[in-house]
Amino acid sequence: MAAETNWYVLRAVSGQEKKIKAYIESEVGRQGLAEYVPQIMLPSEKIFELRNGKKIIREKTLFPGYVFIEADIKYGEVSHIITSTPGVIGFLSWNDGKTSKTPIALRQSEIKRILGKIDEVAIVEEVAQSSSFTKGEIVKVIDGPFSGFDGTIEDIYEDKKKLNVMVKIFGRNTPVELNYSQVEK
Repeated sequence: MAAETNWYVLRAVSGQEKKIKAYIESEVGRQGLAEYVPQIMLPSEKIFELRNGKKIIREKTLFPGYVFIEADIKYGEVSHIITSTPGVIGFLSWNDGKTSKTPIALRQSEIKRILGKIDEVAIVEEVAQSSSFTKGEIVKVIDGPFSGFDGTIEDIYEDKKKLNVMVKIFGRNTPVELNYSQVEK
């Protein structure tokens, strides 16, 4: 008998989503129920920040306090394993008028939209990183020790996402290697 999985949303203690995901994955693997819980997802996006002149990439959760899980909750102990995980508040559910609450399965269109948003973030990240610079173009350095200087692009290194810029310092041209994010047109 094949597992009939659906996507569900777990309410979780905010900030504990990664621990919950790891715990459920290890429990499901330990008990041999991977067929009944094939995927657990924490939709997130990468955010670029500048701290102390350095570009830092950090992940931001798109839905804090929620964990998306593909599971067959009608099979054996699967539902119990999920809901008894430390930090899990319970399934996103509706009250059916009885003593129990029925977990709501996401519609396929909803999960596709969420998965599409994750793909869209990856595509936007790629486009943002692609070069629109040309050799000989004058740029302004906006980050790092040469911030405020203007320079001319000598070389473009697409693979490294870097530029070789000729900056005039104390009346002398000096070559400086900079990231795309350190300059603006």
